[in-house]
Amino acid sequence: PAEIVDGRKREEHAMKLNEYPRIPLAFLPTPLEFLPALTKHLDGPKIWMKRDDMTGLATGGNKARKLEFLLGDAIENKADTVVTFGAVQSNHCRMTAAAACKCGLKAFLILSGDKGETLTGNLLFDEIMGCEYMFLPDFTQESNRDSMQLAIFQKIQELNENGRNVYMIPPGGSTPLGDLGYYIAAIELFDQAREVGMRIDHIFVAMGSSGTQAGILAGVKCLDMPSAVQGVAVSKPGSLDGLGLPPIEQIVNQIGELIDQKPNATADDVIVHYDYYGEAYGKPTRECIEAIKLLARLEGIFLDPVYTGKAMAGMLDLIGKGRFRKDENVVFIHTGGYPGIFPHGESFRVNT
Repeated sequence: PAEIVDGRKREEHAMKLNEYPRIPLAFLPTPLEFLPALTKHLDGPKIWMKRDDMTGLATGGNKARKLEFLLGDAIENKADTVVTFGAVQSNHCRMTAAAACKCGLKAFLILSGDKGETLTGNLLFDEIMGCEYMFLPDFTQESNRDSMQLAIFQKIQELNENGRNVYMIPPGGSTPLGDLGYYIAAIELFDQAREVGMRIDHIFVAMGSSGTQAGILAGVKCLDMPSAVQGVAVSKPGSLDGLGLPPIEQIVNQIGELIDQKPNATADDVIVHYDYYGEAYGKPTRECIEAIKLLARLEGIFLDPVYTGKAMAGMLDLIGKGRFRKDENVVFIHTGGYPGIFPHGESFRVNT
């Protein structure tokens, strides 16, 4: 029977995954929540939300799933210092720092952009956790990329020369090893959908460093599910080229290699909507702000202005254009990022 075959496949997957050291950092499984008020408001497909904002670590967010594998590997390699890179208000940096604290390691953050005059949002959390950090110019500007990469290399070299054993985590924790966390999230999601008798037609996720989308797509392909994984880009095409991130389909196939699976992903499997990032990464659009307010007022759920707000704005626009049938089920992956709201407080100062 198909159930027995599926069960054997899952056991094989679990055995292979157990070969990789993993530190428990997240509260799993995260809830899968139906959004009745938003569904009614849109008069469109049924809207569900996978609440990965509720993973628990340092206010929660999607990076906890990736960091379980990455910190496991760091400890396996006897690291005492974790180094990572991101924007000044990086959710990934905040959660990496928290994971390092929890594991008894030091965190050194290389932050790109203007630190501002006051500590707020993620940067405030970084400070409270006692992080070491340095600031570099905006990485989204192509003219800064060579100097940025040199500075990162020099800092890691300096730390090593000073007797630190450094484990480097790339932006977003987007490595095939880290992205195994979202391969597992996909299995978790489909198990939850099966429990409530729900077919998942579309999965929406914010696309930044692409690891979350790649992990989910790897799960969809390896489990042979018909769901379309819809990424909504939060920055313009090519803005992350200097970070050395491969195409999403390549990451998907690399994830498959780690677990002895063959997703055989191609560029045709990758859906990314580039119409909603606005002016630049980290700069919320008017539609993003409106999407945040809409969800808060209808469902009591907060999004962030860098990732999930833009992704929700994109999903709402596509629904408004009639891209989905009313009988379809759409799952939105809430990747967290609450601290990112606070530096953008003025954007919400509208009495509506």
